[in-house]
Order: sequence, then structure tokens, then C-alpha cells
Amino acid sequence: MKKIVLLTGVLALLCFSSCTTKKEEKEEKVSYVVTNAAQIDTSFTKEYVSQIRSIKNIELRAQEKGFLQNIYVDEGQFVSAGQLLFKIMPKVYEAELLSAQSEAKAAEIEWQNAKNLADKNIVSKNEQAIAQAKFDQAKAEVALAKLHLSFTEIRAPFSGTIDRIPKKLGSLIDEGELLTSLSDNSKVYAYFNVTEPEYLDYQTNVKGRGNSIVSLVLANNEPFKFKGKVEVIESEFDNETGNIAFRASFPNTDNLLKNGQTGKVQLTVPVRNALVIPQKSTYEIQDKQYVFVVDQNNVVQSREITITGSLPDLYVVSSGISATDKILLEGVQKAKDNDKITYTYQKPEDVLAHLKLKAE
Repeated sequence: MKKIVLLTGVLALLCFSSCTTKKEEKEEKVSYVVTNAAQIDTSFTKEYVSQIRSIKNIELRAQEKGFLQNIYVDEGQFVSAGQLLFKIMPKVYEAELLSAQSEAKAAEIEWQNAKNLADKNIVSKNEQAIAQAKFDQAKAEVALAKLHLSFTEIRAPFSGTIDRIPKKLGSLIDEGELLTSLSDNSKVYAYFNVTEPEYLDYQTNVKGRGNSIVSLVLANNEPFKFKGKVEVIESEFDNETGNIAFRASFPNTDNLLKNGQTGKVQLTVPVRNALVIPQKSTYEIQDKQYVFVVDQNNVVQSREITITGSLPDLYVVSSGISATDKILLEGVQKAKDNDKITYTYQKPEDVLAHLKLKAE
């Protein structure tokens, strides 16, 4: 009986030893590839959320009070400069003009009589001057009445597209009330905010400055077919955000873009001695990017990194690792913190040679 128990124990020990050996062999077969971040001169495309604005966009408001007598256009219609858009009932202002013209005619007669009498020394020159002043005042009243009458016709100050018309025929319009908006969309502006460091890099690094030619990605993630150009940088930083606004202009011959749209401006940013790593060497947890760094004892530790730009297959890293740190290139999904590993090393230049973007 004792022999049987002893034999069973020996067999169990051999089995355990065999299983342990196989497990260790299996662990040793896990393949890891390690590399360093590369430093290269390159450029990457950075996206900025932008607001689209028409080159001209104004509100058309009534300058006189009255009933809306005529609407000559429809919403969304293209109109030409000087085209008649609205007419406010002009009867009151026509009557005011006739009254002013009558008073001006009477003042002219008085002035002419005073002039004739003054020429004959029947009345003094002062009386002639007073008559002249009354006549001039009457003419000014005529001009003012004509101006008020002209305000009853609202015309397009430039060619563009009519927006919504909130008032309908017969509505009582107050002075200053909104009638519609007019937009010239033949060219549009895209406004986007840039951080202070990016602004300083753009302004001071003249030779390596970001390309002033920019692209626009629309809200449906489709690229706009025309390229734009950065033309204006505003004069002040926003104290709350620390950003400054850039303005890029885009041609809009197809009239696709409208005032108030959104999009993403793509600006090419050159970088000298950029620290780049393969995208496949990173992993993400709760919108944060990490890599596994291998220490001198071949133990891996996760480390958070900050990514400032992306290239085909590569990330541009601004903080978290240095060019001397060894990072896992292959096996990222298998590794865990504090694992001791064996690995093969690949030079950064060899890694880049097999990616879409090569070192410049």
C-alpha cells in the first residue's frame, strides 16, 4: 500500500514538473519587439474647429414705420445689387413731400419778391437775407421728405442671397424692425482658434512656418474641393481660452457653403526634431494614450504620453517619453505592468522604413 502511495506521489510530481516546464516554455515563446522613438524633421496636419462666415452678411431693417405693402422677393432667392426687395406703404411720406414742396414754392416766391425789392432799395438787404434763409430751410425740408419717402423702398445694397422673411404682407413694421438678412456667399471666411504656443511658432519660425494654404473638412467629413488661405490673424488673445483667432478665406463658386456652417480647417504644421512613434505601439484608456516602456531590468511599465499630431502610421509626441526610452513595438496587447520580458530590438530608422512615412 505504501509503495502505491509513493508511486502516485512520484507520478504527480513528475506531472507537475512537466506542466510547469511546458508553461514556462510557453511564456518564453511570447514574442516582443522593442524600439525607440525617432527624431525627424517632418510636418503634420492639424485640425481646428472652424465657423464659416459669408464675406458679406447684413441685416436689412426698416428705416420708417408703416404697413408692409409689397414683398418682391422670396426666401433663399438670389438678388442683385439695387434690386427692390420691400415696400412700406408710402402715402404718409408722399403727403409730407407734397406739403414740403408747397412750402418751398411759397418760400421761393417770397425770396424772389424780397430780392426784387432789395434791388430797388425798397426793402433792406437783411429782409432779402431772411427770405433767402426761409427758402433754404424749405428746400431742406423737401430733401428730408424725399429721404423719408425713399426709406419706404428697401433695396439690396449688394448681390447676395435672401434669408428668412419673418414679416408678411400687411404687417405693421416699426422703425428698425428686421425684415430679412442678406448674404454674399461668393467667398467665405473660416475662423479658427490657435493656441499661444502654436501662434508663436507660426509667427516667429518664418522659414519653417506652417503653410498658409489650408483645407476644409465639412460637417459630413467630406473635404471641400477648394483650398483656402490664411489671410488674417486677429489682434488680441482671448483671456479665457488663451487662444487667438485665425481667418482663412475660401472661394465658394458653387455656393455650397453658407453663413453659420461649421467645419474643420486643416493646417500643415512643420516640426523640427519631432519625436515620433508608431501608432501601433500605443494603446488608449479613457481618451488617454499610453505606451509600455522597458527599463534596464527588462520590466515593462505603462506610461501616459501627450500626442500633438498624427501622420500616416505615426504619432508626434510632445511629452511622456524621450528618444532614449525603449518602448514595446509588438506585443502591446499581451503585456502587463511589471512583466519581465525578453525581446528583440529594432532600430527606429528600420521601423520607419516599413511604415508609410519615412524619415526626411
